Amino acid sequence: MDATDDPRIIQLGVEDAAAGLALSTEAHWNQNEDDWRFFLSDGVAFGIRDGAQLVATAALLPYPGDNAWISMVLVTASHRRRGLATRLVDACLAMARERGLTSWLDATPDGAAVYGPLGFTPTLQLRRLKLVKSASASGQAPSSATLDALRARDRRATGLDRTALLSNFAQRSGSRIVAANGAIALVRDGRTARHIGPLLADDAAAALTLVDAIARSETGPLLLDAVVSQAAFPEGLTASGWIIERPFQRMRFGPAKTAGEDMPFAVAGPEFG
Repeated sequence: MDATDDPRIIQLGVEDAAAGLALSTEAHWNQNEDDWRFFLSDGVAFGIRDGAQLVATAALLPYPGDNAWISMVLVTASHRRRGLATRLVDACLAMARERGLTSWLDATPDGAAVYGPLGFTPTLQLRRLKLVKSASASGQAPSSATLDALRARDRRATGLDRTALLSNFAQRSGSRIVAANGAIALVRDGRTARHIGPLLADDAAAALTLVDAIARSETGPLLLDAVVSQAAFPEGLTASGWIIERPFQRMRFGPAKTAGEDMPFAVAGPEFG
């Protein structure tokens, strides 16, 4: 493939999970193969190949109602700056428009510079934080909570029905839903670190207390995607040893068709929402 080619966009299937994982691993994302299998089976994933190699992807995950999430926007290093990501995002947007869906995504600063001219508007600032832990847990795990409780709290906060996504996450080996003092969170495996999110709470103190309890009961590195406007929460995390890795920008294409009653403290992950 050279710069003058107009490579064909294809629809991907579950059999492409390993190839997709190679792209997200190259980008140092935390997605694992289960994440790819979910998007390839429950969403619509587009890709571009150079010969047998999958070199670019983007996926659209419709939610019940009038919203959808664009994720897995990836281009291998040797094929960047050729407009492949823009073409794939356009394919996602075209499908969303056909279905009357408002599209959402989480963008890096570089990505936001691309998505803005396409018509996306910023809605929420996020920060990815990481905690590197020792190999031994030092505390009792917080109490377990139900998927129904998490789903109801998540819908109240986001305005979105994300039952399929949260159910998939929660039913995986190693996942757990925990709660304490008006806070609830999902903890699940990623490729290189366990991920906390979504995290919903009555206030920053309850959110920080639950994160601390989770961290004390875990043995490896943890990732969390904090909402910047909940200022006391990311500030409390950094004060307790969490390190900010990078910023993200949540963006929307189309009119807002739903609104949450609360603001989450941490989202499910910037590539998922």
